[in-house]
Amino acid sequence: MLEQLRLVLAVPDLAASAAYYRDVLGFEIREIGDPGWRFYVRDACTIMAGDCPGSLSAVSLGDHSYVGYMVVSGIDGYYAEVVQRGGDLIKQLRDEPWGMREFGVRTVDGHRLMFGQRLA
Repeated sequence: MLEQLRLVLAVPDLAASAAYYRDVLGFEIREIGDPGWRFYVRDACTIMAGDCPGSLSAVSLGDHSYVGYMVVSGIDGYYAEVVQRGGDLIKQLRDEPWGMREFGVRTVDGHRLMFGQRLA
């Protein structure tokens, strides 16, 4: 049985990435004792970011830059928080026919993340 999902992302600038996840998405940044890695943690979500300045950028991956869909509670409040903090929205908050209320952001690294809440 699957117990938890962790995303592993290559980022071109670890400090800039960590600042975005902390300041815009509200994640806690955890140092893990390896200067090339940071963990971004919020509630049950953990994103493991590796410093990869010479790798192919997420932006160059086009549609494949989508890396995660996080199911959240209180999506309206979280959306307002992300907007107020300057999140780069790729999809405005809206109800979808597949039963989710969702929005999307593009991170400073170019990864695209979706956030959704089940409709009642």
